[in-house]
Amino acid sequence: MPLMPMTATGALSRRRGKVLVGPVDLTLATEGVTIVIGPNGSGKTSLLRMLHGIARLNAGDITWSCPITEAREKQAFVFQTPIMMRRSVRDNLMFPLRVSGVAKPEARARAEEWGQRIGLGEALTRQATVLSGGERQKLAIARALIRNPEVLFLDEPCAALDGRAMREVEEILQNAVSGGTRIIMSTHNMGQARRLATEVIFMLGGLVHEFSSAPPFFEAPRTPQAQAFLRGDIVE
Repeated sequence: MPLMPMTATGALSRRRGKVLVGPVDLTLATEGVTIVIGPNGSGKTSLLRMLHGIARLNAGDITWSCPITEAREKQAFVFQTPIMMRRSVRDNLMFPLRVSGVAKPEARARAEEWGQRIGLGEALTRQATVLSGGERQKLAIARALIRNPEVLFLDEPCAALDGRAMREVEEILQNAVSGGTRIIMSTHNMGQARRLATEVIFMLGGLVHEFSSAPPFFEAPRTPQAQAFLRGDIVE
């Protein structure tokens, strides 16, 4: 069964009695790139974590178009600071495949293919922990995509990258979308949001303040808070 669409109804996540995000009512369609934006502390990361299932759902429901156990297997998440295993680039790429039961020869071949695809073909034997920031992020994204997830969550994957590395990461993501992967991603970079988004979630105070397709949001956001945010004003 397909994974999308996804529907959140009254979804809320709290930690130590503090509400991190919600209640959220939201439906995400089958295709496209959902970009989550908003000021620092607005709940962007908490929303992604809650939708993905790595933050506890304390109220409401999040439903996918398939059973939840199947839904979990069809998703992947890339954190803002990529986590590198103390192994080679090749072994980092092979690991999720081997855990999923893929035979070693096939896993090795797919890892080498992905290494070439992300520009790390000459670095397959290098320790992943010594890669540059941009290389680590590309590796983390490839490691998530190598299992062909239907949905990929990314939490500000280009936050610490320079322009060249950002362009390379965006190319990987655009290729993934062209291949059918659904992306749900937070970013603080409005240029990146405009380049990638098919729809936008604007978070404020832990709530979905606006949600619309990208062109009308960037051309004429409905609320004063979103208008101020796009102007670069401080929004609290």
